[in-house]
Amino acid sequence: MASSSENANPELRKDAVWNRWVIFSPARAKRPSDFKSKSPTDPNPNQQCPFCIGHEHECAPEIFRVPPRHSDWKIRVIQNLYPALSRTLPEPQHAPSDSLQTGFGFHDVVIETPVHPVQLSDLPPTEIGRVFVAYTERIQQLASHKSIQYVQVFKNHGASAGASMSHSHSQMMALPIIPPSVSARLASMKDHFDQTGKCFICKIQREDLLIDSSTNFFSLVPFAATFPFEIWIVPRYHSAHFHELDAEKAVELGGLLKLMLRKMSLQLNNPPFNYMIHTSPLHSNGSELAYTHWFIQIVPQLIGIAGFELGSGCYINPVFPEDAAKVLREVKVPE
Repeated sequence: MASSSENANPELRKDAVWNRWVIFSPARAKRPSDFKSKSPTDPNPNQQCPFCIGHEHECAPEIFRVPPRHSDWKIRVIQNLYPALSRTLPEPQHAPSDSLQTGFGFHDVVIETPVHPVQLSDLPPTEIGRVFVAYTERIQQLASHKSIQYVQVFKNHGASAGASMSHSHSQMMALPIIPPSVSARLASMKDHFDQTGKCFICKIQREDLLIDSSTNFFSLVPFAATFPFEIWIVPRYHSAHFHELDAEKAVELGGLLKLMLRKMSLQLNNPPFNYMIHTSPLHSNGSELAYTHWFIQIVPQLIGIAGFELGSGCYINPVFPEDAAKVLREVKVPE
C-alpha cells in the first residue's frame, strides 16, 4: 500500500518544543514502510569484556550496584574510564553564566546487565524498570552537589550511534551548566504556557501520531519529528523531573520502552539508535515546574546530518510523522 505522503508536497513544521523548523520532504524517501537501516547493529558475540560479571576489577571505580554489595549483581553504576568532565576538580565558584569554568562534573556509566549478549530490549519490564530506578537514584545523589545544574541520561546503541562498547550500557553526565538545547526547550515551553496557561507536553497526544499507550505513559511520533521514525515516550501525568519516577511506574515505563525498541528493531532492521531523557534542571524554581514535562526521545540512526543541517539548524525529514506512526503501530511484535 502506498503511503499517505507519497504524493504530498513538502511541508515545514514548527517544532514547538525546541523552537525550530523541520522540513518534511517525502520526495527524498522511499515509502516509509521500506525504510531499513543500512548498517544494522551487529549482534553481540558471546564474549567477555570489562562490563561482564567477574571482570569488575577491569573497570573504573564503582559507585553502586543493584542489589547492593551483592556478587551476583544485575546493574552496576561506575565512573567512566574516559570521562568528558573531571570529578576531582574543585566545584565551580563562579555563576553558570560566566564564559569560562573549570571542567568539573560527573560522567558515569550504567551497566544494564551482567551478561554480554543480552540487550536492553531482551530484558523483562521489571529489569528495565530497575535500570530506570538506578538512574533516579544516581540523579538524586548528584543533586546534592550545589553546582550541578543538569543531568543528561543517554544511551548509544551501536558503533555508528556512538557506542564504544557492545555490552549493553547507558551513560549519565552531570553538568555545572544548563545546556543550550535545554535552555531553548525551557524557553519555548514557557512561551507556550504564558500564552495558553497549559503545559504543551500534557496536550501533545494525537490519535494519528500515537503508537501505543499504557496506564501512565504513551508513545508517539512527534508532529515535527526531527528524524525519521523518531519516537517519544511521555508520561500522561504532569511531571517536571524524571528522577521523581517511582519503582512501580518505572516497570510500566520499562514495558513500553521494550515494546518501542522491539518494534523499531523489527521494522527498521535492528538499527543503531540513541535515546535521551529530557528532564528539568535539578534546581528548577516553582514556576518552571508548571510548564516543564520530562520525556524520552528515541532516535534510530537512519540518515546522516550534513552541511544544510549544521549550517541552518533546520533538519530535513523524509518521512511524515503520521506515516511513521502508522507503520510502527502496525508492527506485530511476537509474544
